[in-house]
Amino acid sequence: MNENLKRSEIITTRYFELLDSHLDDLINGRKDVMFELNDIAGILCVSQKHLIRIIQATRGSHPCHFYVMKILERSKHLLSDTDHTIAEIAHRLTYDPSNFTKFFKKYEGLTPSQYRTACKKAKSSP
Repeated sequence: MNENLKRSEIITTRYFELLDSHLDDLINGRKDVMFELNDIAGILCVSQKHLIRIIQATRGSHPCHFYVMKILERSKHLLSDTDHTIAEIAHRLTYDPSNFTKFFKKYEGLTPSQYRTACKKAKSSP
């Protein structure tokens, strides 16, 4: 049992490291295709179903939830801390700009443009 727990934690750690590395590669132009969950499972040498079970057991949510949260985290950083256009950010994250706007608004309640404007106002306030 202890061995299974240890293996689950190793896979979980590797999953999150892979997400970070892959998003870095996308943002920096080293990759141009977003991994799907099945791709990630294959890299980790587990089935997609097994990966889902492990991440849900160790972190309490589906792996896609964490993938989306990491994409949002990177998107928000790019919107608030760079001058990249929204279209460029969308393309770096392999989204069509209109789909990126819909995705971002679904999870953040603001469009990327509204988010960027709010961040600029917050930074310029005393």
